[in-house]
Amino acid sequence: MTAATLPILSVNNIEVIYDHVILVLKGVSLTVPSGGIVALLGANGAGKTTTLKAISNLLRAERGDVTKGGIEYKGERVDRLSPNELVRKGVIQVMEGRHCFGHLTVEENLLTGAYTRKDGQAAVRADLEMVYGYFPRLKERRRSQAGYTSGGEQQMTAIGRALMARPTTILLDEPSMGLAPQLVEEIFEIVRKLNEEKKVTFLLAEQNTNVALRYAHHGYILENGRVVMEGSAATLRENEDVKEFYLGLSASGRKSYREVKHYKRRKRWLA
Repeated sequence: MTAATLPILSVNNIEVIYDHVILVLKGVSLTVPSGGIVALLGANGAGKTTTLKAISNLLRAERGDVTKGGIEYKGERVDRLSPNELVRKGVIQVMEGRHCFGHLTVEENLLTGAYTRKDGQAAVRADLEMVYGYFPRLKERRRSQAGYTSGGEQQMTAIGRALMARPTTILLDEPSMGLAPQLVEEIFEIVRKLNEEKKVTFLLAEQNTNVALRYAHHGYILENGRVVMEGSAATLRENEDVKEFYLGLSASGRKSYREVKHYKRRKRWLA
């Protein structure tokens, strides 16, 4: 592997248990190369959000814990750090559901992302203009209360706030949820630009397999807390199982949900 493809993030055979009883992740392993976009795919309840929260150390707030395995960031074990310590190392999670401070303006929300920075107001204002460059709609709405903006604008605000912390890696949870297809494409185009121009590494959890595999470089598919398939995005897009069970396509053409809803009986990887 070259220096450019060495993993910046490694998740090594982790198990996650909630309330000391409920086993959610069952030996999940994945790697994210520096400067890459990696998609974590699967249906609702597959374990995608739990995986991201395990990486960002947010499980304990929900009575969850990594009980086996380990997580490394830039070669350093990080699964016992506090969430704010991980943020200082450059790992930021954008939570599912576009969590914004509804009573604050869009610009005030963005500035909260720079709260831990020590490089002065001039640098912060420069980064704010950088964010507005990627999200021109936010500049137009910067004085509006975030709670009264659209779902797409709130998602942009959440990503922009993460950028204000100058992250090297962003964990992006369900960025397409509840958004119109045109807005989904707009969000993912911005993710691609940030990856190419700012070299931000992305690990994104996404149910929309079709759009995720068009923008990601590599993908992992989770089922019931386990990784059941992984590969380059191009390889996964052409895989017959993925096409049939996640994209609704097969050799005979597009299938309806009714035709594929019992897919687990026939999945080769679960046989």
